[in-house]
Amino acid sequence: MPQVIDVCPLEELQPGDVRLVEWEDLEIGVFNCAGTVYAIEDRCSHDNGPLVEGELDQGDCTVECPRHGSRFDLKTGQPKTLPAYVPVDTFPVIIEDKTIKLEVE
Repeated sequence: MPQVIDVCPLEELQPGDVRLVEWEDLEIGVFNCAGTVYAIEDRCSHDNGPLVEGELDQGDCTVECPRHGSRFDLKTGQPKTLPAYVPVDTFPVIIEDKTIKLEVE
C-alpha cells in the first residue's frame, strides 16, 4: 500500500536544487528541474553511485552520475548514456498545500 511522505515546503527547493530523502531503506533524490519536481532512486544502476551528488542538467532534466558519467532521465529513470543500461525507480511527486510530498511503497 503506497504511503505519502512529506519532503519540504516547495519554496525550499528552488529550480536547480536537489534534496536527499531517506525513507525506510530507500534513499531518494528529489530534484527541481526548471520548476518541475521529480524524484528518483538515489542509486546509479551501474555501480550504486549517489545521483544527488551528480550534475543536474535543467535543459533536458537529467542527472549525471558522478562516478562514471551515466545520465539518467529524471522523468522516467531511464539511463540516457552508458555504462548504465538499467533504469532506476521513480516516485510520484505530489505538491499539496505548498509542500512537496512523495508517494512511496
